[in-house]
Amino acid sequence: MAIVQAASLPDVIFIGGKTVEQQQLQTIKRLRELAIKHQGACQQQLVSVLLELNFRISNRKGGIISAIDGVLEDATNGLSAECRIAIDTAKVYLKVTIEAVQHYDDCLEKSVTTHADCKQLLKLEGVGTMNAINLYLALGCSDIGVFSKGKDASACIGWTPIQHSSGGFVKLGSIGKHCKNSMLRSQLIGGAMPAVNQAVIREAKTRKDVWLKRRGKKCAAVALANKTVRTAFAMLTQDTEYKAELLVA
Repeated sequence: MAIVQAASLPDVIFIGGKTVEQQQLQTIKRLRELAIKHQGACQQQLVSVLLELNFRISNRKGGIISAIDGVLEDATNGLSAECRIAIDTAKVYLKVTIEAVQHYDDCLEKSVTTHADCKQLLKLEGVGTMNAINLYLALGCSDIGVFSKGKDASACIGWTPIQHSSGGFVKLGSIGKHCKNSMLRSQLIGGAMPAVNQAVIREAKTRKDVWLKRRGKKCAAVALANKTVRTAFAMLTQDTEYKAELLVA
């Protein structure tokens, strides 16, 4: 009855279902995100617990494992056998989560080669394996919604600047904090920063390299990520290839 009632509503926008390959790709991505959350939680818990026992250790992935081994091997620190076993169990669990993230990364690397759309998205500046998969799932699979224009998709992700306009004077501020997919936005900015750093130090070859040098690096990274979303939307919806616009000699 609920399905029939929803189908009769004129304003309901239906989202198409995913194929088996798209669903499998989304499954690997979500399992990777879960493993990253478990890894971060376990790592922070171990650091805080050992700090309460007066053992200050590094928070780096490699440093925390070796530091815990040193604490467990020290027989003069006053830890009981039961406490040593518990800490060692948590250390083993942390190593398992780190290895799990690496296995998921390998699975995503191999999956990208079998998806033609993801391979096309890798040609964009600042887009690696994770960003290509995120854009493919968000835009190509309509994971965040159905849009008619790339500007609408970009606004949904959170690239629209905040307006402070009054009396005919238009003033645009920074991008807002609230967005539908904050993880996607942060990863796109993280991927755009290395591209901006390279564009600043080298000679401009494309029109995009020219306008990336006009403002600061962070502002340029946000602009590049915004342009990347719009370009990816056009590539996925219109079945086109990305070709950088070279400067005229």
